[in-house]
Amino acid sequence: MPIGPHKFEFDVIQGWEQMPEGWAFVEVVGVAVDSRDRVYVFNRSEHPIIIFDKEGKFLNAWGDGIFKSPHGIFIDHEDSIYLADDHDHTVRVFDTDGNVKMILGEPGVAADTGYELTKSPVLYGGKPFNRVTNVARGKNGDLYIADGYGNARVHRFSADGKHLTSWGQPGKGPGEFNLPHGIAVDSSGRVYVADRENCRIQIFTPNGSYIQSWDWVSRPTDIFIDDQDFIHIAELAWSMTMERQIHVHSNTHECPPTGHDPISRVTVCDPDGNIVARVGGHNPVLPGNFIAPHGLWCDSHGNLYVGEVISRIGAVDKLAPLTVPSFQKFKRSG
Repeated sequence: MPIGPHKFEFDVIQGWEQMPEGWAFVEVVGVAVDSRDRVYVFNRSEHPIIIFDKEGKFLNAWGDGIFKSPHGIFIDHEDSIYLADDHDHTVRVFDTDGNVKMILGEPGVAADTGYELTKSPVLYGGKPFNRVTNVARGKNGDLYIADGYGNARVHRFSADGKHLTSWGQPGKGPGEFNLPHGIAVDSSGRVYVADRENCRIQIFTPNGSYIQSWDWVSRPTDIFIDDQDFIHIAELAWSMTMERQIHVHSNTHECPPTGHDPISRVTVCDPDGNIVARVGGHNPVLPGNFIAPHGLWCDSHGNLYVGEVISRIGAVDKLAPLTVPSFQKFKRSG
């Protein structure tokens, strides 16, 4: 638990990343930082992993031709890199040079959940995986994997890839999910799940027993927990008609529930769910604001990195087709 005063203020740093000529991110689904503060941007371009140093200098790129649909990234304290591919139904584990160390799931094979793209939502929880979304690792080495678009479960694996247990079913009750999208583990082993279309963060014990929910979030997509257990949450807005047509989730929100702000943003809170900072405003195309934040991470100095999947939102073409970034860095002060 954090002790003492903490200050969270963030300033957007425009043009931080120094991309090779002719390269573009397209959609940044996730971002993570390794032990040397190197920034790994997971995106849907022809170069899925693009790596920068802490000053924004391009270092390397790899992953070309491997992924069907990049979706989530996690880097552990040993600098193993976990990459979720929702169309391939796999989580691949790499070293920092892009060498595959392990594959979880059977490439191209989806678990039976009753889900059919554009036809049927998830009808029941299934085995790993069906359109897997994201990964986190606990201090004991166990992996927790959110299996969201075509499933409604969290799966727990050992560090060597053995499936230990799963929990969750489609629904709105405690321990049920409507698109578990992001996942994180705090220093005590509690598991935080971004239950996106139920507009809540659900918190569980390491074994999957329900503890509580935070219902003040707006369509959470990703969660990052820093070394002082402050929780950073990416929240999505409601301009998502295209996504509803693509994924056919039950009870997909098209307008905010009562009491929820209709904007995209990043919220920082303490382990008790008390909000300590928010980033983002009502004009989504201004620097420092967001259209569709999808992945986030902080480096060792507390600087914030946020990736967006802005081409999914049909309104972008009318707003600012050439100037809206899909990746932003924020320098933390305090």
